[in-house]
Amino acid sequence: MSEKPREGAPTEEKPEPADALVETRHSLATPDGELRYTARTGRVVLREEAFEDDVFTGWKARAEMSVTAYTLDGVDVTARPISFVFNGGPGSSSIWLHLGLLGPRRVDMGDAGSLAPPPYGLVDNAETLLRDSDLVFIDPMSTGHTRAVEGGKAKEFHGFGKDVEQVAELIRLWCTREDRWMSPKYLIGESYGTIRAVAVAERLWSTHMMALNGLVLVSSVLDFGSQDFSYHRADEACQNFLPTYAAIAHYHGRHEGRSLDDVVEEANRFAGDRYRWALGRGSRLTREERQEVVATVARLAGISEEYVDRSELRVEHVRFCTELLRDEGLVVGRIDGRFTGPIHSRVAEMWDADPSIDAIVGPYAAALHHYLRAELESDLDLPYEVFANQIKEWSYKEFEGRPVNVSDKLERLMRANPHLRVRVEYGYYDLATPFGAAEDMVAHLRLTPEQRERIEHDWFETGHMPYLHEESRVREADGIAAFVRA
Repeated sequence: MSEKPREGAPTEEKPEPADALVETRHSLATPDGELRYTARTGRVVLREEAFEDDVFTGWKARAEMSVTAYTLDGVDVTARPISFVFNGGPGSSSIWLHLGLLGPRRVDMGDAGSLAPPPYGLVDNAETLLRDSDLVFIDPMSTGHTRAVEGGKAKEFHGFGKDVEQVAELIRLWCTREDRWMSPKYLIGESYGTIRAVAVAERLWSTHMMALNGLVLVSSVLDFGSQDFSYHRADEACQNFLPTYAAIAHYHGRHEGRSLDDVVEEANRFAGDRYRWALGRGSRLTREERQEVVATVARLAGISEEYVDRSELRVEHVRFCTELLRDEGLVVGRIDGRFTGPIHSRVAEMWDADPSIDAIVGPYAAALHHYLRAELESDLDLPYEVFANQIKEWSYKEFEGRPVNVSDKLERLMRANPHLRVRVEYGYYDLATPFGAAEDMVAHLRLTPEQRERIEHDWFETGHMPYLHEESRVREADGIAAFVRA
C-alpha cells in the first residue's frame, strides 16, 4: 500500500505548458535557384488574461497550438513577406494547403481517373510559395496536434468567435516574438478558412491595429446564406449551384460538342434571369412556363426532366452528386466533381460518402505522418487529426437568427486599409463552395471602384482544391506568388 501524503505537506505542482518546436535545416532546388531554409514544427502555448472579481490573476495557458513554419535562411526577415495559412471545415487541419500547394514538399497522389496506389509519394515542390514568402501553417483547435491544455475544455474553442480569437492571437504572438511586425503580411485560407481569414484580419486590425497586405481566399464562402439549402425554398442556393452543376455535367460528357466556357456562360445567364424569375413565381407559373424551365435545368445539369420536375425545380447539391451518373452506378464528388465512385445502392436518394474525399485523405495522411517524423524530426506521437473528431457541433452564436456572413468585415478592411489586396480563387467543379455563390458575394460588396480594383480573380477547371489537378496547381502557385510579389 502506498503511503498517503501527510496532511499539510506540499503537493508537487505540475509544470506549466511550454513551447516545443523542433528546428531542422533543408534545401530545395527550384527554377530560380537553390532555397536554403529552416523548418520548425511543434506546438506553441497560447495564454489568455485571467480575472477573478475584476482582479487580474495572470496569463493562463489555454491551448497548445500546432504549427509548422518555414523561414528562408540568410535574408532580412523584417523586409521579407510572411504568410499565415490555414484550411477550413471548420474542423480541418492545414494539411491540404501545406502538402498540396504551398509548402516545400508536396503529395504525389495522381489525379482523378489516374490515382496512385498506397503508399503514395512525397516530392519536392519547386513551386512552393517559400520562394517569395516565409510560411506559417496553423492547425486550429482540435485539428492537427492542437489541443486544449490539461484541464481545459476544447469545446470552448469550437465556434466562430473563439476560433477567430485564437488564430489571431497566434499570429500576433508569432509576429511579436519573431520581429515580423514590419514584414509584409498575408493570410491564406481555403473554404471555411476564407471566413476565418477575413474575420481574423478584421480582429488583428480592430484589436491590435495590425494592417495586412493581402488576403488569398481559395474556394471562398463569406456568406452562408448564398448556398444554404436548409431554407424552405432555398432559391438563392439553387441559382448559385446551377452553373456548377452544368460545369460538372460538361466534364462527364453531358454537353458534347460544346466548350466549358459556353456551357457555364449559358448557365450563368439562365440562373440569373429566367431561373430566378421562375423560382420566385412558384405556383403562378403556367404549365408551359414550368415545362420550359424544367427542360432547361435538366439539360444544363445533365439529369432527367422527371427528376427536376419532382424536385420542384430545386435540385439539392448532394442529391445532384447521386443523380448525375446514377445510370452508370456512380456518384460524383462534392469537393471535386471530377472524381467518381461506385454508388452503394442504385435506388439510394443520397450517397454514403464523397468519392473525392475518399480519394485524397489516404495520400495526404500518409505523407504528413511520414514527413513530420522522418524529415522534420517531430517527436509528437499523439494522433494528428486531419479532421477534428472532437468537433460534434460548431457554435455560430454571433450570428443567431441570421446566416453566417462576414462580407461586412471585408468591406470594413478595404475601407480602413487602402493598400489591402484580395485574391479570390474559384473552381468550376466545386460543390462545397460553388463559384456562382462566391461571384455573387463579391458583386454585392459595398465598395468603391478603386476598392474593387484591389480584388483579383482566378478560375480553375478543377474543384474545391485547385491543386489536385497538376496543371491547375502550377498555375495557382504562380498566381499566388505573383500576388505576394506585387
